[in-house]
Amino acid sequence: MAQLVDLASGDIIAVETALNPLCRHGADVMSRVQFEIEQPGVLRRLIRRSLGAMVADLAGGRVLREVLIAGNTVMHHLFCGQDVEPLSRVPFRSPALAGCRFEAVELEWRVPIELGVRFLPCIGGFVGSDLLAGLVAAGIGESDASLALLDLGTNGEIAVGCRDGIRCASTAAGPAFEGGRIRNGMRAGAGAIDRVSRDGDELRCHVIGGGSARGICGSGVVDAAAAALDLGWIDERGRMTGGRAEIALDGVALVQSDIRELQLAKGAIRAGLDILVRQSGAGLPRLLLAGAFGNYIRTESARRIGLVPAGAVDVKPAGNTALRGTRMLLLSPSRRDGIVEGLLRRTRHIELAAMPEFQEVFVERMTLG
Repeated sequence: MAQLVDLASGDIIAVETALNPLCRHGADVMSRVQFEIEQPGVLRRLIRRSLGAMVADLAGGRVLREVLIAGNTVMHHLFCGQDVEPLSRVPFRSPALAGCRFEAVELEWRVPIELGVRFLPCIGGFVGSDLLAGLVAAGIGESDASLALLDLGTNGEIAVGCRDGIRCASTAAGPAFEGGRIRNGMRAGAGAIDRVSRDGDELRCHVIGGGSARGICGSGVVDAAAAALDLGWIDERGRMTGGRAEIALDGVALVQSDIRELQLAKGAIRAGLDILVRQSGAGLPRLLLAGAFGNYIRTESARRIGLVPAGAVDVKPAGNTALRGTRMLLLSPSRRDGIVEGLLRRTRHIELAAMPEFQEVFVERMTLG
């Protein structure tokens, strides 16, 4: 998603949305990294062309002052022309995390941009500038109390902390929360089942835009799993019971492999969150869920399957924190570098894959409930 912003008033003048063109070359970041290694330059040209078209549509013939971009580490490397090979292997460390600036002509964009195009810096590993912008939007670096931010996309990014310090990590959650690798999965758009609720021993589905369901998005999968747990159709190990082969949902269905994909994603995210909270040494009064998934998911369902902690933790949808934080930085040109550098200085990247305890907690957290 991209926005055209009035720098004087801060108002959003126009919005452009588009499907990620990289999806056709892999549902997850590792698949895209492998494709880039095998066919270098293809994805760079694709993403530059796609973003350039969005910017041109937004500009509508105007001269733009500046373009600011945030994205995950793989997107950053592809757009900026950096080598993705270090991201293909343990320990997944890249020396090229800094922000990059380009002139429009370098990108072959036919839009006049006075101060050029800037891609914000990444934090580390697979924690990109999308989470950095999310920290800005959520105000974690200014908070006295500990907060957690979960951004669940093709790669799960987690941050926990406050003004005294922030810990962050990424988890190989896979694309299940965006409907990926789910047999009838799709993004949260027209035709997607986004909510499932119990009506006695039956399930009722809500379809975005009305009409017949074309598939099911991440929030619908979480709802369906939570309801199936309550009905005893699946057990806490994720196994369908009573010889059941599927969970029927208004013309589409969840099968056993779909539940396994949800368990893998849920286990990775929850394990990462638990470890970061434990390392922070503080309680967790509030958990913010970023992105489209965070807007659609029902907290009670997320608690039921164990994606978020039970108890007194306040769970809130936070919207598109990457976009909102990027806009906040765009509107603060004189303070931008100080804000970014301050967050980078206070944020510690944790490599979960290198921690012996991660696998143990991950297996434990794959249990539903």
